[in-house]
Amino acid sequence: MEASQSNTTTAPANPNPIPNNPNSILSSTPVWPTIDGPLGLTEDESLTYARRFYKFGFALLPWLWAVNCFYFWPVLFNSRSFPRIRPYVIRSAVGFTVFTTVLCSWALTFAIGGEQLFGPVWDKLVMYNVADRLGLTGWI
Repeated sequence: MEASQSNTTTAPANPNPIPNNPNSILSSTPVWPTIDGPLGLTEDESLTYARRFYKFGFALLPWLWAVNCFYFWPVLFNSRSFPRIRPYVIRSAVGFTVFTTVLCSWALTFAIGGEQLFGPVWDKLVMYNVADRLGLTGWI
């Protein structure tokens, strides 16, 4: 009876093979420039919005760079899609990263360093004693 059973084992078939066929369903699915998918903007409208978000980010509104990165998420992580939109989204990501780094560095410098870091200049840098310096507290 043991002789009738074979000891050969076959590898199980891969249930999720990666198709190499360029005509597969994965390559035929549409790629949308915005996170809205088919409800979002056309490519030309997307280019206009991406350009506006990028330019207005320089007008002391760097949070628009974060919005640009979020809204055009598919463009940000798909390097071959939408080559006209991608530079604005990449630059927005870099700008927002730099802005966030500078803002956090500045905030941590003042929060952690304080008077020990700046010494006697600290009284001129802080804003909580402006009324005392300008003499605005004596009239009460």
